[in-house]
Amino acid sequence: MLDAHLKQQLEAYLVNIREPIELVASLGEDAKSRELETLLDEIAALSGKIALVRKDDDRRKPSFMIRRAGTDIGVRFAGIPMGHEFTSLVLALLQVGGHPSRATQDVIEQVRGLEGELHFETYFSLSCQNCPDVVQALNLMAVLNPRISHVAIDGALFQDEVEARQVLAVPAVFLNGQPFGQGRMELEQIVAKLDAGADAKAAEKLDARDPFDVLVIGGGPAGAASAIYAARKGIRVGVAAERFGGQVLDTMGIENFISVPYTEGPKLAAQLESHVRENEVDIMNLQRAAKLIPATQEGGLHHVELENGATLKARTIILSTGARWRQMGVPGEEAYRNKGVAYCPHCDGPLFKGKRVAVIGGGNSGVEAAIDLAGIVGHVTLIEFDDQLRADAVLQRKLNSLANVRIITSALTTRVNGGETVTGLTYQNRESGVEHDLELEGIFVQIGLVPNTEWLRDTIALTPRGEIEIDARGETSRRGIFAAGDATTVPYKQIVIAMGAGSTAALSAFDYLIRLPAEAEAAQAA
Repeated sequence: MLDAHLKQQLEAYLVNIREPIELVASLGEDAKSRELETLLDEIAALSGKIALVRKDDDRRKPSFMIRRAGTDIGVRFAGIPMGHEFTSLVLALLQVGGHPSRATQDVIEQVRGLEGELHFETYFSLSCQNCPDVVQALNLMAVLNPRISHVAIDGALFQDEVEARQVLAVPAVFLNGQPFGQGRMELEQIVAKLDAGADAKAAEKLDARDPFDVLVIGGGPAGAASAIYAARKGIRVGVAAERFGGQVLDTMGIENFISVPYTEGPKLAAQLESHVRENEVDIMNLQRAAKLIPATQEGGLHHVELENGATLKARTIILSTGARWRQMGVPGEEAYRNKGVAYCPHCDGPLFKGKRVAVIGGGNSGVEAAIDLAGIVGHVTLIEFDDQLRADAVLQRKLNSLANVRIITSALTTRVNGGETVTGLTYQNRESGVEHDLELEGIFVQIGLVPNTEWLRDTIALTPRGEIEIDARGETSRRGIFAAGDATTVPYKQIVIAMGAGSTAALSAFDYLIRLPAEAEAAQAA
């Protein structure tokens, strides 16, 4: 299963195993079981500290446990963790084998202090770029705390479980048999959800931070570029981000990032964070901004209140809060979110194998989603509000060549229908006014972006669409407050453009600081 290059890379990682481990396999007579057995054989052959043990006692086949020899410390995979989950497999091998985690000591101690028996199950898909973070976080928790166990389950391989538990979006996490969470979650988020006092402790530490010269709100490409350019000026820089990487984390293939022919969102996000950390920036991840209080006088300190109650202070601020998927805003959409209504075809597409789905939106994102889904699901109906598709011609040609795709234009979706899960949608023909019902099991919404700026209303100037108004230097309507990226009036929402805008905003913030009059400097120092 592993090519020569991958084996060589894996062998180099496995030298970091400190304690012997066992791969305890539970296999059936099916092709996937044989495939997993081959993979485990190849892994065991790469290290003298790894032994393969056959023990067909797990109800899920194929599955295997990575167990520290002579102990109960371990994690389990149900399925074959390749694709995006191969990294999760490698980390599990190392951590069960005693290699230390990169998690902060504070978080490690929090995990070790969690009480009660916590049995986690995570359903993932191999094409989901958000799933590995959740799988890796829960695997680490299982290694650190003997009262925690975790099994990561390939939803596409165990479709009966997915249907019984009505899992229609991944990652989907169950705790002690009950739903715990869906979507991307960082280790700190999971721990905070289990530890009632975590938010208060985090807020106390954040409140104690000294004022920053530049405080960046948002950790996407614009925020990362802002932080790097500002930090290189030798000033004190902080980044408060709801999730470092932003929407890039939800992006699959990136083929137009200049000088890099191909990369993937999570990989780029990790590289951005690594680059920011190299410049000694104070990264405050998993922090959602709730209120901006601009300085009352030139050169005064701006304040940003966070959702957890903490307040950060800064001489200048760069707003790079990005954007999120736009919702249809029709009855039933929110009620059936993650119950058939989805926004990430790469993540959730495999859960709809052989089923009927709709894609809402005829731009590039919508047509690309329809093309991808057509290779997985039984049938795709693409619904576009306009009288023609807006996607690039090359994408439209590809879409039109697919036999299991139907295109409906001049259509307004008016309602999502369902019982326990989605059963269809209703749309109105915009020319005739007649309503039609479509029977479906899934709906993928791809109708553009909306800026994350609601918390800034009545504070700085926004357009009617909610975009932050900026000038050529990236400055907002408030002196000392700058903005960059998809949340602003910059017309093209692209990674490379956001990075350039972030750099501009950082240079402008530094220029603002060095031009402050002496009395303003004194006011800030006070």
